[in-house]
Parts: sequence; structure tokens; C-alpha cells
Amino acid sequence: MTAAPGRTPSRLTLLERVSEWWFTPLPRGRVAVLRTAVYAFIWLDVLLIRPWVFDHGTVPGDLYQPLFVGRWLPLPTPTPLVTIGIAVALLASAAVAAAGRGVRLAGAAAFCLYLEWMLIAFSCGKVDHDRFAFLVALAVLPTVGPARWGDRTSDPATGWAVRSIQVAVVATYFLASFAKLRFGGLGWVNGATLTRAVLRRGTFLVQPLLQSPWVLKAGQYGIMAFELASPLLLLIPRRIGYIMLAAAVAFHLVTFAAIEIIFHPHPLCLLSFLPLERLPSPTDWHRRRVKYGRGPERSGKPRPERAAASS
Repeated sequence: MTAAPGRTPSRLTLLERVSEWWFTPLPRGRVAVLRTAVYAFIWLDVLLIRPWVFDHGTVPGDLYQPLFVGRWLPLPTPTPLVTIGIAVALLASAAVAAAGRGVRLAGAAAFCLYLEWMLIAFSCGKVDHDRFAFLVALAVLPTVGPARWGDRTSDPATGWAVRSIQVAVVATYFLASFAKLRFGGLGWVNGATLTRAVLRRGTFLVQPLLQSPWVLKAGQYGIMAFELASPLLLLIPRRIGYIMLAAAVAFHLVTFAAIEIIFHPHPLCLLSFLPLERLPSPTDWHRRRVKYGRGPERSGKPRPERAAASS
């Protein structure tokens, strides 16, 4: 989206500036890589990471307390047949969408089915906030249409989808700080929050910090500061944006090393901030490897650098 005729960038309204940023054309190759990662994760999530969702189909129906969306829509109470049917349909649609076939229809089906899968998972207990950005990604990726790895063609539809995922990532961090203050108050940063976490599930790497609680308390202030500053992620490709992206990656790595919590699939959505369109497709990579990577004795063709040196 560009400035209206006769309007200079300095005279754009706030809404126009936001619209111009949100619909900035971005390469379609970024969506292609995100699709591969997002739909592949669905398989990991259903079969390896959270297979316990299947168990919710066997619990008594009166224990199923659907979330707001589940109360608003006429969704069935989970049963073994329902959960297995949803899982099979979800995995099938994710596989089709990951292959780049019928991305609009298969992608939309994957979003609806995964949303129902999450309702089954979290209508019997707590709700994990690390699924928000992933659900937004599933919702917006089908709107772009066909895309392939390495495609540098830019359009506003890709920009809108990628920006939506980025905003969802930032909102997850930023609103988490308000949730901490809402339910924990200032005691979240001033109390023994991380000390309790380390006592419950801390690894050998952080157990010694129990002897220095001030370090853990400093970590609580650091987490709060990071979450409040998370909107700086939206300044990518400026340097401060990439610094915040590195801080986000470090936060998740340290959290996993300390208390074995990774908040997946939220870190996967951080890929939306990277220029993924620069990645070659797996097919192109394999073709180059066959052509140049096995040496002249097997491919029959010299490597490009060797040919240049000999000439």
C-alpha cells in the first residue's frame, strides 16, 4: 500500500502508516518455507509432543468444559472416535498443504482441525498461550495462495500474512507481561518465582543458583523487560530488531536449559522475521549436490570454482 496521491510520507496518518507497513510486499518464498515448517510441526505435535490429547476422548463427558469457541460453535464432545477422526483428517490436510497442493483448501482445513484439536486439548484444564501465534500462522498462510521455496516475487498478500504472524508473536510476549502482573502482581518480579520453578523442575545447570537467589530475581526482571520491549522485534530489518530476535532465541534456549520448557511451537513462528526466501528449495539443493557435490569422478562435471580456476 502506497501513499495516496498528493500525500507525502510525512503527512500520512497513523492508520495509513500502519496499513503501509502491514501490507508491505514481501517475497512469496518466505510463506513457502513457513508452510513447510508449520505443517510439518503438526505431525510432530499430534504424534510425538502431545499424544495425550487422544486420552481426552476417553474421559467422562462431564469433565469436558469447552472454551469460549467450543461453547459458541456446535462442536461435538470428544470421544475416542471423534479424536481419532480429527487427528487423521488433520494429519492428512497438513501433509497435502506441506506438499504445496491445494494450499488454500488444505491449509484452511488444517487450521480448522488444529483449532478443534487445541479445544479438545485445553478444555479439560489450563490453556497454553504458546499456541496463539501458531494458530494465527495456520489462519493466514492459506490466504497467500501457491508459493515455492526461493520465490523472490513480492506481493502485499504475502506481506499481510507474514506481518500478521509477526504481530501475533510480539503480542504473545507483550501480553504475557500483563498477565504476570495481573495474576502475580509485583510479587512476580520481586518474589521467588524462578526459585520455585527451579525447585520444581530445574536442571543441574541452574541448581547452583539456588544458593544465589538474587541472580534468579534479576532473571525475573530481565524476563519482564524483554517482554515489555518485544515490540522492537517489529523494527526488523533494523539492527535493534535483530538484537531483539537474538534475545528471543536466547530466552527460549536458556529457559529450556534451565527448566526444560521450550514453549513450542511459538519459537517456530520466530522464523517469520527471517529472510527465508533466500533458502534454496530442497529439490534445488539436491540437484546442485548431484551436479557438483560428488566431484568430477562421479558427476562427470567439474565444480564451478575448479572450472574457473583452470580457465
